[in-house]
Amino acid sequence: MKIKDILNALERFAPLPLQDGFDNSGLQIGLTEVEATGALLCLDVTEEIIDEAIQKGCNLIIAHHPLLFKGCKSITGKDYVERCVMKAIKNDIAIYAAHTNLDNATGGVNFKIAEKLGLINPQILSPKSDLLYKLVTFVPQAQAEEVRQTLFQAGCGHIGEYDSCSYNIQGEGTFRALDGAQPFCGEVGTLHTESEVRIETIFPSFKKSAVVRALVQAHPYEEPAFDIYPLANSWSQVGAGVIASLPEPIDEKEFLLKVKNIFQVGSVKHSKLRGKPIQKVALCGGSGAFLLHQAIGAGADIFISAEIKYHDYFGNDDLILMADIGHYESEQYTKELFYSIIKDKFPTFALHFTEVNTNPIKYL
Repeated sequence: MKIKDILNALERFAPLPLQDGFDNSGLQIGLTEVEATGALLCLDVTEEIIDEAIQKGCNLIIAHHPLLFKGCKSITGKDYVERCVMKAIKNDIAIYAAHTNLDNATGGVNFKIAEKLGLINPQILSPKSDLLYKLVTFVPQAQAEEVRQTLFQAGCGHIGEYDSCSYNIQGEGTFRALDGAQPFCGEVGTLHTESEVRIETIFPSFKKSAVVRALVQAHPYEEPAFDIYPLANSWSQVGAGVIASLPEPIDEKEFLLKVKNIFQVGSVKHSKLRGKPIQKVALCGGSGAFLLHQAIGAGADIFISAEIKYHDYFGNDDLILMADIGHYESEQYTKELFYSIIKDKFPTFALHFTEVNTNPIKYL
């Protein structure tokens, strides 16, 4: 198979438009039309990682953190990023990053963390908004079902745990075909009334081109009428962080020790113990301190993340237990997520977990 086939599987799970505006997820280096010899799965790209890919015969590196995050004005080898670029190109290795798009996707990085902790009923903590459109179109009654099904196949009609969602109203449409038209029904020059169905459904904004193309191809009219409205609704299936629950309450110190063990944390930084059991857990892999107040508002007993700032602990320690487990530690199981996404689609493809620990932070 080609490298593009592997990347397409990742992007079906976590579409690139889900990434945050500051991010640079996606293909970083290399060509995608070449045959894939194997993929090395990692959190960060370093020179050691590229050497490992060469040694293992992999021409694709899939990382969580983008190697190219800031712009490069020259490639001279003056730092590790530029040296990685040069070495990857020289050895025909493609580098791909799935970063905040994978953080924001349902089933993504934060869901993997929740799974590792044995949490149940995970939900997005801070859903994104302004990512949904509503499509309204008008179809002859006899063809309405065919058009509906085509729209659903193009990505319309997903609301939470439901698909094929639409609203339909019967009515009458009028039109008069002018000279040069080839009407599906009615006669040129004659006012025509047709029994039609108004179909309403929603879709992610980044699927607009595919949805419009599918509608035009499936609609029987020569000039189908349709409207697209941007929605301000939150999209509960996409966003930052996760809120979930433990099956049973657990002592707070016991839970912190469990987190320390599961994520192999050198040192768990936490706020003062509150003397209350833990059951409702909010979390965000990586730098998630921006979600602290959403976690408090959601009624979480504990917020687990990384890089929580010193001043965040003041004034909040009576409201929630905060635990900083480290950036690398919190996201390390992203490699397993890559593995399952790709193996599900290509069970015989050669995948390798990196043997290099790229965490730059060490503990005494």
